[in-house]
Amino acid sequence: MPRIVLIHGDITEQDVDAIVNAANSSLMGGGGVDGAIHRRGGPAILEECRRLRADRYPQGLPTGQAAVTTGGRLRARWVIHTVGPVYSRREDRSALLASCHIESLRVADQIGAKTVAFPAISTGVYGYPLDEAAPLALSAVRGVTTDVVEVQFVLFDRAAYEAFELALSRAT
Repeated sequence: MPRIVLIHGDITEQDVDAIVNAANSSLMGGGGVDGAIHRRGGPAILEECRRLRADRYPQGLPTGQAAVTTGGRLRARWVIHTVGPVYSRREDRSALLASCHIESLRVADQIGAKTVAFPAISTGVYGYPLDEAAPLALSAVRGVTTDVVEVQFVLFDRAAYEAFELALSRAT
């Protein structure tokens, strides 16, 4: 089980092997974490995303899956793109959110990443409540057999950090 570290900060500034991008299915960039990663990482990330779309994901990256590109100008060597679920009160999408974390770590193992930084996937415009997403993300990471030694949850705002801090304290 990897060591879990919480960081209040900017995921694009982390010195890790791979950062996880809360992408949209198009892989063409967007707002929030996705836009920040594409802006900071530069055009090499978008170029590789275009190739992924052309070769492997012509319909877009499915929700809960993960794919890897270069980190471009980021400190991280790689960006692992994953598409989180849009929150629904009528449908339980927790398995899809857990899958984002599990599949991202599976990809990390394939590329040999030992340190991985995650954002709070689906908690922005996709509307997943932090009090549900945080324990789910932590549980998914703890339940995976992986060669990753450290997982950082890099949380941009205080509310996200506090939700993950509370969930982590309850899980230990």
